[in-house]
Amino acid sequence: MESSETEAMIRVAIVDDHEVVRMGLKNLIDHQPDLEVVGDYGTGKSAIEHIPHHADVAVLDVRLPDLNGFEVCRQIKEKDERVQVIMLTSFGQDEMVVDAIDAGASGYLLKESRGHTVIEGIRTVAQGGSLFSPQVTAALFRRLKTAQGPQDPIEELNDNETKILALVAEGKTNREIGEQLYLSEKTVKHYVSNILSKLGYTRRAEAAAHYARYQSDRHRT
Repeated sequence: MESSETEAMIRVAIVDDHEVVRMGLKNLIDHQPDLEVVGDYGTGKSAIEHIPHHADVAVLDVRLPDLNGFEVCRQIKEKDERVQVIMLTSFGQDEMVVDAIDAGASGYLLKESRGHTVIEGIRTVAQGGSLFSPQVTAALFRRLKTAQGPQDPIEELNDNETKILALVAEGKTNREIGEQLYLSEKTVKHYVSNILSKLGYTRRAEAAAHYARYQSDRHRT
């Protein structure tokens, strides 16, 4: 029983140059039965050196004293693509959100987010999902929309693809989507790949933001 619980633990690393922030996050995370902090770092270089192959999720500040968080994210993902990264920052400018996704981040939350949002975000990305705060989703869509034509490509998806995209936008993993729609995880993965191709994206987070804004626009008309 103990070994199965240990295997289920999500290993989290914290990267922030403010010790008070690191200690606050550590205290919050260590109170969760399924999460454990395996390291906290104040510089990008120390994060790149220690996080790959030792953590499942990295909660990473954008502004660090030696390297910017996007470069740290990119280098961590190059060394170990299994590490999921959440950018946690005070800055939500459109360009920064896009830069985070380009670097491989699975989540982007503002530091004003509530503690339970950060905790659920860690669990979501650890399971292969993505999480972006509402403000960030709106900013991302504004940026992505400039590259799109007058006909929204979502309208070209078939019924199954639309259902799956809606669940991706909810942060569901391929396994969770498969269980809900009675499809194999491999089939869902194939559908997601087709959806990304049709929408012109390479990352789930981009497609999720697109769908959220598309739905919002439809409800306003």
